[in-house]
Amino acid sequence: MDATASAALVLAVMVAAYIAARVLKISTELSLLAAALAGALAGGAGLPARHIVEGAFTYFDIVLIFVSATLFMNLLKESGGAAFVVRAILRRFHRRKSPLFVLLAVLLLIPGALTGAGSVTVLIMGGMVATVLSYMDIPRPRVAAIIFLIAGLSAAAPPVSLWAMLTAAGVNMPYVGFFLPLLVPCVVLSLMTIFILGRKARPVDLEKALEELPQAPPKMTWLRVAAPFLAFFLLVIAGRAFPFSFPILGLPLMFMAAALAAFLLSPVKIAFLRTSRETVHQLLPLIGTLTCAGILVQIMALTGVRGLIAITTVTLPVTVVFLTLFLILPVSEAVLMWGAAPVLGVPLVLLFNTIGLDPVVALAGMSVIWPLGDAIPPTAIIGRLTTATVGVKEPYGQFLKHGLVPAALIAAAGTLMVVFSKKLSFLTVF
Repeated sequence: MDATASAALVLAVMVAAYIAARVLKISTELSLLAAALAGALAGGAGLPARHIVEGAFTYFDIVLIFVSATLFMNLLKESGGAAFVVRAILRRFHRRKSPLFVLLAVLLLIPGALTGAGSVTVLIMGGMVATVLSYMDIPRPRVAAIIFLIAGLSAAAPPVSLWAMLTAAGVNMPYVGFFLPLLVPCVVLSLMTIFILGRKARPVDLEKALEELPQAPPKMTWLRVAAPFLAFFLLVIAGRAFPFSFPILGLPLMFMAAALAAFLLSPVKIAFLRTSRETVHQLLPLIGTLTCAGILVQIMALTGVRGLIAITTVTLPVTVVFLTLFLILPVSEAVLMWGAAPVLGVPLVLLFNTIGLDPVVALAGMSVIWPLGDAIPPTAIIGRLTTATVGVKEPYGQFLKHGLVPAALIAAAGTLMVVFSKKLSFLTVF
C-alpha cells in the first residue's frame, strides 16, 4: 500500500472513530482524542506517548493567554465594573437608539477580543445586554442572534484571535500584522449585525431595565474600570515602542498585571481564589479542546494524514475553494471546534500563499467566518449557551433563522477578504 492510500485509510479510521464517539454522546474533546488514538493505532504507531505529550502541549501558550485574560474579565465583573458601565451607558443613551447600539456592540466585543473566547462575552456581558435589548421590544430569539454573532466576531477580533493564532502557529508564521485586518471587519460587521436585527427597536423602558440589571457598587468609578485596561495597553505599547529596552513580558503576564489592577482597585472585596477556580472551571471545555486538538494534529503529522489533507487542499481548483469557504469553515468549526484551524486552516493558508495572496489578510478573513459554526450542531456550544443566557423559550431553529441575514453578510465579507487579500495588504502595517 502506497503512502497516499495508507494516509487515506488512517484518515477514514479517524473520521469513523470521531463519529462513533459522538454517536455515543461522548464530549467533543474526548471524541477528538479517540480519533487521534484510533489514527495512531491504524497507522502502526501504537500509542506513541511522546507524540501524545508533545501534542498536548502544542497550544499551552495559548491556554495561558485564555486563562489569564478570562481571569482579568471575571475579576472586573466581580468588582461590579461591567454592571457599572452598562447602567451608565443606559442612563445616558436610553432614548437614543444609534449611540446605544454602537456602545452595546463595543461592550460585547471587548471580552471576547481580550480572551479569544466568545463564551466569555456571552457569560460576562450577554445577560446584561440581553436585558437592555429585550426592553427595546426586540424578540428574544433575535436578541440571542445579536449576542451570538457579535460574540463570535469578538472571539475573532484582536488582540487574541484563536483561529488566527492556531493557524499561524501551524505554518510557522509570526502572529504579527493581524490587528487591523481583524479589527476593521469585526467592528463593521458587529455594527451591521446589531443595526440590522435591531432596526425595529423602541426606546428603552429605563426604570424597568435598571431594576433588572445587577447593581453596581456605590464607590465604583470610571477610573476604577479604565485603569486595568490602561495598564494592559500601556504594557503592550511599551513593548512595541521600546523593543530593545523593554522586557518581553508576553500576553499572559500582561493580562495578569491587568487582573491585579482590577483586583486592587475593586470597591468591593473579591474572593480571588474562588474567582480563579470558577475561571478554570469555565474554561475547561476550551482547554480540553485545545489539548486534544493538539494531540490530533500531532498524530495526523505522524501518520501522514496532515500531509494528505494539505496536498488535497492545495490541488483543488482555487475557484472551488473560494466558493465553498462559507460552508467548509463553519462546518469544520461545528465538528472540530477550534481544532478546525490547525487541521484545515494550515493547508488553506499555504494554498493562498502559494497563489500570491496575502496570508495575513486571507487568514483574517477566514477567522471572521469560522465562528459562525459555533451555532451549528453537533457542537453548537456557543449558540446553545447564548439561547440559555438570553432565556429563549422558542425552538432553536428560530434563533438560527433570525441570524441568517447577518451571518450571510459575515461569510461574504470574510470570503471577499480572502479573494482581495493582496489589495488589502496595507492593513497589515500596524
